[in-house]
Amino acid sequence: MGWLEARGGTASFRDFMAAALYDPTFGYYTRNIRDVGVRGDFSTSATLDRTFLGGAIACWIREERKAAALPRNLIEIGAGDGSLARAVLQALGFLGRRGLSYHLVDVSPPLVARQRQALAGFRNVLWHPRIEDALDACAGEALLFSNELVDAFPATLYRYAAASGAWNELLLAARGGRVVIVGESAPDFRPEAPAAGWTDGQIVESHTSYRDWLRTWTPRWKRGRLLTIDYGGEFPALSHRRPRGTLRAYFAQQRFEEMGEILARFGKQDLTCDVNFTDLRTWGETCGLRTVSFDTQRDFLLRHRPVRNPTPSQAYLLDDNGPGGAFKVLVQRREVPGVTP
Repeated sequence: MGWLEARGGTASFRDFMAAALYDPTFGYYTRNIRDVGVRGDFSTSATLDRTFLGGAIACWIREERKAAALPRNLIEIGAGDGSLARAVLQALGFLGRRGLSYHLVDVSPPLVARQRQALAGFRNVLWHPRIEDALDACAGEALLFSNELVDAFPATLYRYAAASGAWNELLLAARGGRVVIVGESAPDFRPEAPAAGWTDGQIVESHTSYRDWLRTWTPRWKRGRLLTIDYGGEFPALSHRRPRGTLRAYFAQQRFEEMGEILARFGKQDLTCDVNFTDLRTWGETCGLRTVSFDTQRDFLLRHRPVRNPTPSQAYLLDDNGPGGAFKVLVQRREVPGVTP
């Protein structure tokens, strides 16, 4: 409430999420996150099984480097507690790591400290606060990857009004000592699906901050591949399954979907929503990225790390009705005129 009043009493959800997650003084990721996994507020595929996903990504790295003759530069964006980086480096083996430079990009001081502990002993591991710095260190040529990164970008929220056939951006407003939701016309928001496909009150999120971020650094990227793993799906099916939207909070391994809980514990909990991979492909194309493949996590894991008798944690990550189906894997390649992709 104090933050909202300081902003003049009204703010977009995107600004609210940006402050709650990344404000330098009280943001969740910049100051208050304790850990990732059982000792933190949420777990990831990399912390649920310490080797499975990392081994598959290592296999993907070897295949891509061989196919495209790419230099030995890797960039992991948003590395969490370092579990995935450690698993990838271990799976590459001693010979696979020779001459390799592994760059981590992260804005969270608490998590960078965890990463340094997890990766102690590995050589040629470098940290950067910005992806531009990592790309400059790689002369613009690298394989980039992330796991559960996009969902942590601040999202813009829209709600459909059947009576007018219009979409309104949802804003937060301070009224009478409490926070309320108000709508403001959003004429520039035009989802792919026809109006007849939406019900009154349908809420849709858009990671517009990721789009803006993508535009800032892709001009520095000359050649390589970008692997993105996150939970979500394709539009409009993604939104039709969740008419109230997918925005939620995680605190002490608990999931909260009610707006009152989402607005509570400002800066003390994770805020997230499902990723619209249709947007990611469209935004990537405008930045010179070409889609190579789009799979479920299950298909990606089995292609790159087939297992005959999966352990319980591996079976869980492969479950079509769980993470195996909920998580998607998008691979894009950088295409620059005059540069061989």
